[in-house]
Amino acid sequence: MPSGEDDLIGRYFKPIATDPGALGLADDAAILKGDRDDLVITTDAIVEDVHFLSGDPPETVARKALRVNLSDLAAKGATPAGFVMSLALRNADEGWLASFARGLDDDATTFGCPLLGGDTVATPGPLTISVTAFGRVPPGEMILRSGAEPGDRIVVSGTIGDAALGLAILTEKMTVGDVAIRESLLNRYRIPQPRIGLAGAVRRYARAAMDVSDGLAGDLAKLCAASGVSAVIDAVSVPLSDAARGLLEQGRTCLESVVSGGDDYEILCTIAENRFGDFARTALSVGVAVTSIGTIVAGDTAPKWLGAEGKEIALSRLSYSHF
Repeated sequence: MPSGEDDLIGRYFKPIATDPGALGLADDAAILKGDRDDLVITTDAIVEDVHFLSGDPPETVARKALRVNLSDLAAKGATPAGFVMSLALRNADEGWLASFARGLDDDATTFGCPLLGGDTVATPGPLTISVTAFGRVPPGEMILRSGAEPGDRIVVSGTIGDAALGLAILTEKMTVGDVAIRESLLNRYRIPQPRIGLAGAVRRYARAAMDVSDGLAGDLAKLCAASGVSAVIDAVSVPLSDAARGLLEQGRTCLESVVSGGDDYEILCTIAENRFGDFARTALSVGVAVTSIGTIVAGDTAPKWLGAEGKEIALSRLSYSHF
């Protein structure tokens, strides 16, 4: 079942997006064909008190604004080429802006994604940063959501659920006494880790891919719907950090919160069985852990989540939705 956000986009904007490069607004990015490389285009906005909190350090706000877009590029197999940014400010606080610019500059340099332009406006509403990022892929090699086939392994990078737990701490829905655990979870929420180093392996080995932004369960359902397939997931195999696993074992959180909370910005992809070993080795060579968590199967039913004894787990919520 589509989220309210997906329904809104489908009713009002999909009919307008008639260019083939828009991909029917059914993917994480659009594509423009070029003479040499194809240009991959993605855009995401982050809004105060929705995607970050008003008291968050400006450096981390800047990094998150860019990195959530870089995450989309990585999942498409694209190499960053540059970005433009629109910034809606309540006031021009010089100290805040200097810190914000330092964080933005550091990440633009680190990820080889220079600032190319943008717009700055005043607003009486919440601080809003919108980034449009551009990437390059060889002609015809952008990886879509729609290529998964029955028998493919379902693979996810990194760990899942840390960012949602970090947000729970920031909003005082959860308390964590251990300072190291608390800081690690807060950092995962504030500063995503876009898997740019994995882009080449995704492009070479994945049949379908997207980044995990709204929640693993919901984003997997979107990938399956785009590919016309279903999936079976071994919930025990979902990679968790020691911090998240500890909180889960203590009963401080639950599986549904971990897999539907969002803000992970990991890569979710499907790999043919005979290519998984090569993909995993390549990922390891660039310092990114990847985990096989299930299998793509034929059908159009919702993905099935199985617990330790093979019993199906019912998830009442699959992902975050704005509407």
